Amino acid sequence: MSIMDNAVYVDGKRTANPAGIEETCEVTRERGGIAWVDMAWPEPAEIQAVADEFSLHPLAVEDAIHAHQRPKIEHYDDVLFLVLHPARSVDDDGDGHIDRVEFGEVHAWVGPDFVVTIRRSVTPDLKAMRDHLEQDPDLLRLGPTAILATLLDRVVDTYRPVVARIRRDIDRVEDQLFSRDPEVSLRIYEATREVIGLQRATSPLVDILRELHADGEGDGEPATGSAQDHRYVELQRNLRNVLDHAIKHAETSDTYRSLLTNALNVHSTLVTQEQNEESRRMTEISMRQDEQMKKISAWAAILFAPSLIGTIYGMNFDHMPELTWTFGYPLALASMVGLGGIFYWIFKRVGWL
Repeated sequence: MSIMDNAVYVDGKRTANPAGIEETCEVTRERGGIAWVDMAWPEPAEIQAVADEFSLHPLAVEDAIHAHQRPKIEHYDDVLFLVLHPARSVDDDGDGHIDRVEFGEVHAWVGPDFVVTIRRSVTPDLKAMRDHLEQDPDLLRLGPTAILATLLDRVVDTYRPVVARIRRDIDRVEDQLFSRDPEVSLRIYEATREVIGLQRATSPLVDILRELHADGEGDGEPATGSAQDHRYVELQRNLRNVLDHAIKHAETSDTYRSLLTNALNVHSTLVTQEQNEESRRMTEISMRQDEQMKKISAWAAILFAPSLIGTIYGMNFDHMPELTWTFGYPLALASMVGLGGIFYWIFKRVGWL
């Protein structure tokens, strides 16, 4: 099976490492402790086997089997079912810089005497979290509530490097926005996609934490003054602190999305301006070419008249009018100059020259 760890705790201490789920339930009932079963990427049959032993609600089991659920909290009698989306920063090329962000999925059933976690994510490190709790028996003695609160704290902690990474991406976008870098639009798109993922993970989580914190406050603070009661109060304060961090991340993601939307609008405006400038430049070039063509056409028309006359006189005919006329040559020259002048005056008047 895909069980990463399976233990029974009594009075905040690990007292058994059962070999199977059936044994876990038996030992938990016999010793009056709490069980914590941690599974990673389990098969549907494995989830169903755990669900049968702990009598988990079929709807929650169906959600866990199909996965890809939104972050949420659901109550099934005295059992809570939670879906959380932790984040992970990925360095694909190993250069020490974060290349992308991945959002995983963690499911948790929290009952009166058991916790079942199913993770489809590398983060948070639940083994390290379990080790931390086992080193603090007073905290673990508070039962499933302590495990749940610690899990929520670790999930919220995964968002901190993601928020910092997105902030750096936005700074880079803002620096390159006016540099006419063609990659800016791609960076804006990638950063926006990560911000949307962060919003989807943190916004529902705020509601989850508020509900859990309200339930804890509704129980009232213990009045015995024992050390255990003080740890319970401290746990509620820590949960409130986790809520504050989640609210901060949710608000930050909203701010980042607004910044990226503004950056995209500015980029679109700059691109439109560049296109308008290019169109204007092409229009000016076309107009200059038209002017040149007009001049060329005008001079061609001016030169056409003398060329026509000269061509006629260049014909070798014996019997041709004006060939023996004394004023034939001066008349031909005068006609060439006169027609050229007339064409020049016409084209000058219409603005072609």
